[in-house]
Amino acid sequence: MGSVSELCASSFQAFLCPSVRPGAPAAATVPDDLSPEERQELESIRRRKQELLHDIQRLKDEIAEVTIEIESLGQTEERKSMQRNKQMAIGRKKFNMDPKKGIRFLVDSSLLKNTSDDIAQFLYKGEGLNKTAIGDFLGERDDFNIEVLHAFLDLHEFTDLNLVQALRQFLWSFRLPGEAQKIDRMMEAFAQRYCRCNPGVFQSTDTCYILSFAVIMLNTSLHNPNVKDKPSVQRFTAMNRGINDGGDLPEELLRNLYDSIKNEPFKIPEDDGNDLTHTFFNPDREGWLLKLGGRVKTWKRRWFILTDNCLYYFEYTTDKEPRGIIPLENLSIREVEDSKKPNCFELFIPDHKDQVIKACKTEADGRVVEGNHTYYRISAPTAEEKDEWMNSMKAAISKDPFYEMLAARKKKVSSLKGL
Repeated sequence: MGSVSELCASSFQAFLCPSVRPGAPAAATVPDDLSPEERQELESIRRRKQELLHDIQRLKDEIAEVTIEIESLGQTEERKSMQRNKQMAIGRKKFNMDPKKGIRFLVDSSLLKNTSDDIAQFLYKGEGLNKTAIGDFLGERDDFNIEVLHAFLDLHEFTDLNLVQALRQFLWSFRLPGEAQKIDRMMEAFAQRYCRCNPGVFQSTDTCYILSFAVIMLNTSLHNPNVKDKPSVQRFTAMNRGINDGGDLPEELLRNLYDSIKNEPFKIPEDDGNDLTHTFFNPDREGWLLKLGGRVKTWKRRWFILTDNCLYYFEYTTDKEPRGIIPLENLSIREVEDSKKPNCFELFIPDHKDQVIKACKTEADGRVVEGNHTYYRISAPTAEEKDEWMNSMKAAISKDPFYEMLAARKKKVSSLKGL
């Protein structure tokens, strides 16, 4: 069967000249018995017929062109969609490895608008994103990151939720970073959002902030098997007296929060592969650093986590197992100059220059072997980060920055009360 245009042409030809086979040239002969008027009319009909056939051919050509354009357009849109999906997948992978570079790639590729709302939506949906990377980006202190953090909080609806329910929702959407300063910014933003959604529940955002930390600490104490002394509801209530701008919170509210945590601990997204009770408080610091190799003196970028008096390093933030573990016991830290990298410091054994540091690493084939470093040389991205890492390592054994941070907020509330 022919195309629509071909059928149209055939129909017109059959209608205009039934005795002429469609597609065949028309006869030029004129019957002898026609009058001059009839001959003139016949010639007019034949001219009109040729004009119509010409118009039909033109329409056929136009239909063919439009058909080709439509088919080409469909293929082009499909290719564009495939290319977009491919670029988006690359952007997500880049984000999981380095959040700032990932966002920059997506913005430069016109896959994200460079606005706090658009980026917050991207992080909130979280499709294909690592929760650790989301938390790392939201916790940064840059003004734009803080804008994104607040836009991210605005996407959470906490109205009519008690504090534990709100915390469950909030802490499921990312992994809380290990750095005290990042946690402070994120929990401050959470407290502000919760109080906006539930006006009148607390006297101030400070109250919400302090109680949120108390609940997370309670979760750790009740469900961490290493904690033997489990707090009772009476102790939890007593610990939180006077935090509501000098007044006490309703005992029933505190008891309900206690029972909720006791009956169901906080959960974390699967892609972190860690126990939430450890990740909230044990990490003192985490971030990207460069590490100098042992036998082969090459610099490699690694994701470092400082926790439990140990320094762990990973190839990617998404890795479930560390590539190496460096116990900090008996080690010292010093600032050093390096001809190839800036902002360097070293971990070493004092008074034992050539002694190998007790550490382990995972080989490419999965074998765990002892390290062979007499010192670990590390390069930070900036001088400020170098100082922060060194200070965190020095303080790792004796101090818990999160409890200090909470104590500082309680002190602030007490001082305001005395004014």
